Amino acid sequence: MTHALPTAPAVVRERPGGETMRAIVLERFGGLDSLVYTDIPKPLPRDGEVVIKVHAFGLNHAEMHMRRGEWAEAAEVSGIECVGVVDACPGGEFPVGAKVAALMGGLGRTINGSYAEYTRVRAANVAPIESDLPWAQLAALPETFSTAWTCLFHNLKVSAGQTLVIRGATSALGQAAVKMAVAAGARVIATARTRERFSMLESLGVARVELESPTLAATIAEAKHVDAVLDFVGNSTILDSLDMLRRDGTACLAGWLGGLDPIGDFNPLLRMPSGVNWNFFGSFVFGEPGFPVSDVPLQDIAAQVARGELEATPSRVFSFYQIREAHRVMEAGEAGGKMVVVVE
Repeated sequence: MTHALPTAPAVVRERPGGETMRAIVLERFGGLDSLVYTDIPKPLPRDGEVVIKVHAFGLNHAEMHMRRGEWAEAAEVSGIECVGVVDACPGGEFPVGAKVAALMGGLGRTINGSYAEYTRVRAANVAPIESDLPWAQLAALPETFSTAWTCLFHNLKVSAGQTLVIRGATSALGQAAVKMAVAAGARVIATARTRERFSMLESLGVARVELESPTLAATIAEAKHVDAVLDFVGNSTILDSLDMLRRDGTACLAGWLGGLDPIGDFNPLLRMPSGVNWNFFGSFVFGEPGFPVSDVPLQDIAAQVARGELEATPSRVFSFYQIREAHRVMEAGEAGGKMVVVVE
């Protein structure tokens, strides 16, 4: 499937005359200087939606692609997730002052996102996350851990004792998946593009690290005995992931670290192994029927982090006025994990 790329960021403005707020606006598509600080109208409360005072937000590669005009949709204010406090909720779904997390539901794509002092999102895309953890640590959870949890325990139904391969494990999403799978008692085999990242993954408790290769199924010792594969590399490796599965094993495609090029000349009758399962998860469905954010146990995940059972420290923390540097680090591949921005 192909999408027409946007020709300009979608402008989403409130009516004039109300309160204003500070926001980071995508003035045009392009480099770091296209992110500009300005004042825009604060979002007005609407039934079925929640206005959130943003305290922190995570950074995601999707926002880099939006900034460069490479995404099918991009709003004037980017940011697909945040944590903060309910400022207004006309429908009463959440009490004013409650700590919440919000993700997707058009944030940063079709509606103004979280790169601002306030954002407004559908109630279905908001979840309570009462916790004494600092905002920077809470901001590392919504998008990354919600996606990892859904892939592992909904799509793949991973359980203790199973052998799970996580491809693209050094990414922020990959690291979150590794941590949750190890905590659940799975035997995790992780992949990395360079041997320099092996020790980091080993420190997270994986059974072994393999060098990423488009023909890994031909060399991995567990070939045809793997219970599940969580593939964040994408189209360039997913067919190979299917080849290493046991009968009734499942592969979940959930990323594009290897690029967005489609699979060429793919004929399922000739190429797919018999008896295996293949599914997909994209976090853009959060909030849609069948995928409410409330399905994800974010409150429990935050509690596990607070008890030290799950590690979720961000790799880098930036201030609101360091957004260009944050995007530079992300673009250069220097993140080393989940990066967050604290709004002061």
